[in-house]
Amino acid sequence: MSGRRVVVTGVGTVSPLGSGVATTWEAAVAGRSGVAPITRFDTQGHTTTIAAEVTDFDPLTIVDKREARRSDRFTLLALASAVEACAQAGWSEGLPHPGQRVGVIVGSGIGGLSTLEAQLKTLSERGPSKLSPYCIPALMGNAAAGSIAMRLGARGPNMSTVSACATGSHAVGEAARLIRDGIVDAAVCGGSEATVTPLAVGSFAAMGALSARNDEPSRASRPFDTGRDGFVLGEGAAILVLEEASAAAARGVSALAELAGYGASGDAFHLTQPDPEGTGAIDAMRAAMADAGVEPGDIGYINAHGTSTPYNDKIEALAINKVFGPGGPAVSSTKSVTGHLLGAAGAIEAVFCVEALRNGVLPPTMNLDDPDPECDLDHVANAAREVQVEYALSNSFGFGGHNACLLFRRTSA
Repeated sequence: MSGRRVVVTGVGTVSPLGSGVATTWEAAVAGRSGVAPITRFDTQGHTTTIAAEVTDFDPLTIVDKREARRSDRFTLLALASAVEACAQAGWSEGLPHPGQRVGVIVGSGIGGLSTLEAQLKTLSERGPSKLSPYCIPALMGNAAAGSIAMRLGARGPNMSTVSACATGSHAVGEAARLIRDGIVDAAVCGGSEATVTPLAVGSFAAMGALSARNDEPSRASRPFDTGRDGFVLGEGAAILVLEEASAAAARGVSALAELAGYGASGDAFHLTQPDPEGTGAIDAMRAAMADAGVEPGDIGYINAHGTSTPYNDKIEALAINKVFGPGGPAVSSTKSVTGHLLGAAGAIEAVFCVEALRNGVLPPTMNLDDPDPECDLDHVANAAREVQVEYALSNSFGFGGHNACLLFRRTSA
């Protein structure tokens, strides 16, 4: 980035692998899957009956019963993740920067869908007089960003990104731009999604996007494998605290990683299919590297978008090979264990990149038993790889042709 340097000082997540970054990271490295039969609703009549649910989350650990009742699940997941990230950044006793110099950009691909479905049921069965006055505030996609800002007293730019599966990465990248351009000194950013609901599961299945491997849930998400048959829907949230590098150093806080580059592009091709030449993905990856001032040979690891859908994985592999050529970076898709967190996917995968740089370990793509010849990459297949890399790239590509790539650099701290 051409302006001020941006570093990550805190990360937090609530995921299908567990609450907290340490638990989630340990499970991802070990290849433990968060995919299981759906418990959040009765799946009778559904062709897909599996998902990656968050199972160990208690909202009353962060809010009281009144606020929990008034909030959608996606907002509560985001709040819990923000609390963890801010604690790691050393913000537990309050903001270390003036409130107007702290921004919040937290997005959701769909927003409060469970609230919408519940309130539509109330409307149908009991009439409009029984609707909740908190329906709109709970379901709106910017509720998480607003709630986090109120919790922290952050009065800088506050907004939400909505770009399908690229939402979380766009939120992090745009937050970094605010810091780089001197608009704020710090930002809380990321994504959250809680759409393991009858409407979401049924609708994604209707378009043929979901895996129907219901009899073996933990093996259903298999990015880049010949036997892949669709993605597995997941839920969760991930939040990063970004700060201007010198401001963080002045506080005596060690940077977890540097956010060195950000690239975004649009396919302008199709609402649900990627450009068959991978043009948008190529543009975004190259833009992120140009922003960071690095070359393809500098990149040691790519956390792929890798959804486990036949078309997406093939086009992403094509794009990676066009950018990096033979002998390119190691590649893995952590969606093999987390499922696809939609608007939170880019954020949690950014956290995985930060942890990979910090720990010198690349998390694996699980269930990659028979790699598709059309996805010819240096796969980190079925077991983590211990190797220290200097740069890690996170790819996110969403319905609508939205592409966002985040490039992280290892710090010595």
